[in-house]
Amino acid sequence: MSRQAAPKPFSIRMSPHTLARLDVGARRRGEAKARTAERLIDEGLRMEDHPGIVFRDGPAGRRAALAGGPDVWQVVQTLKEAWPSQEQAIAGAMEWGNLTRAQVDVAVRYYADFPDEVDERIAHNREEGERQHAAWLRAQAALASCVRSPT
Repeated sequence: MSRQAAPKPFSIRMSPHTLARLDVGARRRGEAKARTAERLIDEGLRMEDHPGIVFRDGPAGRRAALAGGPDVWQVVQTLKEAWPSQEQAIAGAMEWGNLTRAQVDVAVRYYADFPDEVDERIAHNREEGERQHAAWLRAQAALASCVRSPT
């Protein structure tokens, strides 16, 4: 588990309109204004550094995605499958997601800068899939125990 540096204070002046929008957004998300502002600034800087990347909310939290495309973790997971070569991995990801080479490159560049974030999302998805499969198997076994064979 890595230790992050303690947050440092930062003062900012913003227009009343922007501050009001920040307040509404923070209340809607149920988080502090400072946390909302920090998240939006961080995401904005990431999007500026990685044109073509956007951030989306979902059941498992906020994540990086290709604008108009799949999540970055999905592209990277596809690239990590057992492909004989890098070019075949890229072609496979392009076919899987109906993506252009440029879109795959955007996902790879984002992954290069934030590998831990993307790898954690891949691991979380794998674990959740395994958990859901185990739950389905238990439900099938319970159902089988409820249904009697005709004699």
